[in-house]
Amino acid sequence: MNDNLIQTEGLKKSFFTPAGELAVIKSINSIFKKGEIVSIVGLSGAGKSTFLHILGTLDSPTGGKVNYFLDEGQYIDPFVLNPLDLSVFRNNYIGFIFQFHYLLPEFSALENVMMPGLIHLEHKKGKRFTKEYLTERAKELLSDLGIYNRRQHKAGELSGGEQQRVATARALLLDPMVVFADEPTGNLDSATGEELFKLLLKINETKGTTFVIVTHNEYLSRRCHRVLEMKDGVLESFSV
Repeated sequence: MNDNLIQTEGLKKSFFTPAGELAVIKSINSIFKKGEIVSIVGLSGAGKSTFLHILGTLDSPTGGKVNYFLDEGQYIDPFVLNPLDLSVFRNNYIGFIFQFHYLLPEFSALENVMMPGLIHLEHKKGKRFTKEYLTERAKELLSDLGIYNRRQHKAGELSGGEQQRVATARALLLDPMVVFADEPTGNLDSATGEELFKLLLKINETKGTTFVIVTHNEYLSRRCHRVLEMKDGVLESFSV
């Protein structure tokens, strides 16, 4: 049985400026397995976030391939899909948690969690969840994350930790295969960040969700299943 989830082959990303080509990602070959938590560490500007955004199909590579291995035993390079099918793929299989929560201020916590589900219902492709199921799922996640009693509050009425919990619930709503987290504890105090990280560990343990986490927090990163280090656009195993 193949337990690979994502595989990159010769992955490259360059930006082209008047001064010439800037190679940010340099021919990365990597494998991420189902059900593991992987952290990616490295200095600022090393290419960590760029790599994460390509894995999550928010940005496209300039060379190489990204293969996703689906539950049906098939694999697909999402970058061969047309824009609509790519957005459906992302909605069905991928969740995101960023350093900033990106909640919509005019909506309640519950409505923010529901946003990927509403998009899913509009697509009418891929996984098929009903609005009733998604509403109950959103409430369940908010309850699991300890903020069900804040579900009707607007984003501006929530603390930073509560906002990040809402963003986490939003990322998990459609039961994604993988969640990409870019500095998810970066804007939180140490106690709140620790609490959120423990929640991610619990979700991984109970749901088998794969997490790929970019972080500068070495203490948190060492508690992941694997630690990778990005150096000048190259990914390496982390060594003490």
